[in-house]
Amino acid sequence: MKKIFYIVMVLGIVLTSCDPMEDINAEIDAQQNIITGEVDFTLTDDDYDDLDLSFGNFNSVDDAKTMIPVLLEEKYPVWGDGSLATVTFKWYNKVKTYSENIYALSDDEHNAITGNTYGNFDRDYHVLNYLEDKYPTAEDDDFVSLRYRFYSGGESTLTDGFYYNDGEWNKIAGFTPDQYNAMGEGFPNFSSHDEAEAKTPIALLDVFKFNPKEAGEIVQTMYELYKGGGVTKSYTANYVYDGTAWSKYNNVANETIKFGHDGTTWVPDNTIKYTLTAADYELVGNGNYGNFDVRSGKNEETIESRVAKINTILLNNFPSDAEGQKYVVFYNIYNGANGVWSTKVIKSGAEYILNE
Repeated sequence: MKKIFYIVMVLGIVLTSCDPMEDINAEIDAQQNIITGEVDFTLTDDDYDDLDLSFGNFNSVDDAKTMIPVLLEEKYPVWGDGSLATVTFKWYNKVKTYSENIYALSDDEHNAITGNTYGNFDRDYHVLNYLEDKYPTAEDDDFVSLRYRFYSGGESTLTDGFYYNDGEWNKIAGFTPDQYNAMGEGFPNFSSHDEAEAKTPIALLDVFKFNPKEAGEIVQTMYELYKGGGVTKSYTANYVYDGTAWSKYNNVANETIKFGHDGTTWVPDNTIKYTLTAADYELVGNGNYGNFDVRSGKNEETIESRVAKINTILLNNFPSDAEGQKYVVFYNIYNGANGVWSTKVIKSGAEYILNE
């Protein structure tokens, strides 16, 4: 457990006939004065310029983890151990797009997979079975667009895209005829790319109405354009959600990472600062006074006893924490007077252990 102070020191120096610096140095060495702070900010264009990033983003998250500590040292030169910075930044994160003429499966092609004579699929995996059978030597980034019939209490016609990556086919859902109709289309396709770009963000609000996405999530969509001569071509596009609306994704993603000062430098850190609540004290039998009694001979005198109760609280409140999750836990104490102390812990296996 380490108590952190926010301090501005003014030293009055009185010269004596002996070495005056010896006493001053001894006094300074005897103190552990750590200036700490906590900040949450988003990198600006000037910040990227300071890091010689002319495109206004990082090439990768790993680059950001390496370069942002340099920026933090410049911005907060006097901050030390225990300081935290939550930094939001941009990085180049290309999500591929595809296009291909649509291929419509015949009755025989449906039946060869299902073993029946209905000319449709009736299991989600049937279309994947077809792809594996049709393209046994598929390579990464191969893409096909399929129009097929699917029975689920009634038959519907679906048009979806599929790209191959890391040994498996991945689906990009296309709009259904009903969805095109809801977007004001007389046929199940758009008349231009501009129309698709204008209407897709609105349609996605309805598509994910009952399966809401988190801010920052990127989805792949597919739409159709009629090219003439009986040929319809599909195109994929990517959209990002900001918590309220969808917009065209430009291959630059936002990422937020927490950095902590370890006493020497800034490092990527997942530390969460948590202050115990009345319910937390109640959970571990300290509800009457809402503190830990750290006086000699009392229940929470030792750091081990306090960590045990903190462990109970965190496991109860955050059962899904991953291995390595760190906390700085602030709690009320009584040692003859009221105060606030903090203890650092980290998730290790099935428990939280001291991380001083």
